[in-house]
Amino acid sequence: MARILSTKSLTESQQQLLLNTDHSLVHYDAIQISELSSNFPQKPLTNAIVTSQNTARIIIAQAFKIDQLFCVGEKTASLLSSHGYQVVLICEYAAQLAKLITQNYASDTFSLLCSQQRLDTIPHRFVAENMSLTEYHLYETSSRHQHFQNDFDVVLFYSPSGIHSFFEANSEMTSIQAVCIGTTTAEVAKRYVKNVTYSTKTSVESVIVKAVQLLR
Repeated sequence: MARILSTKSLTESQQQLLLNTDHSLVHYDAIQISELSSNFPQKPLTNAIVTSQNTARIIIAQAFKIDQLFCVGEKTASLLSSHGYQVVLICEYAAQLAKLITQNYASDTFSLLCSQQRLDTIPHRFVAENMSLTEYHLYETSSRHQHFQNDFDVVLFYSPSGIHSFFEANSEMTSIQAVCIGTTTAEVAKRYVKNVTYSTKTSVESVIVKAVQLLR
């Protein structure tokens, strides 16, 4: 039986994906989110890029007016679609989405709705292609440090911020197997540990499934 730690609180159904395997599970939120309402768009947007479910939830809660959405992750896109938003393009990774947008929508203007700690992947692509991109930082993330006395076999990571938060409080845990949500998070994990793998889809469930597969 392996000891698994999730750096994000899991729903009951997500927990069952792990607990049904007889492995032990601890889960907590390594980061916390604070909305930045002063940065919310004050006018309707034509084309908006959304890369996280956190952003999607703010869009829905605030009823932002957006004509078309371009999303990273099926879960994010599904959440927005279920609330009446028109999603015209979905990719698993930000780099894929930025490439397709700059190739196929070069004459359009875009807004990026994101965290204040967003990665440079999409903005850098737009700069390289000389395309207009307006950023709205809807929220910020901060660390929720928690030190663990016991070691874990596998730790699940869902963002670069979560990785930094975990290792700031648990720097000695360098022998863990890190399972990450996508390649970007995996690259950050490699700064801290040697054993790193990642899910092929950017969802919490896909990270859990990947961990279960490794432990068989």
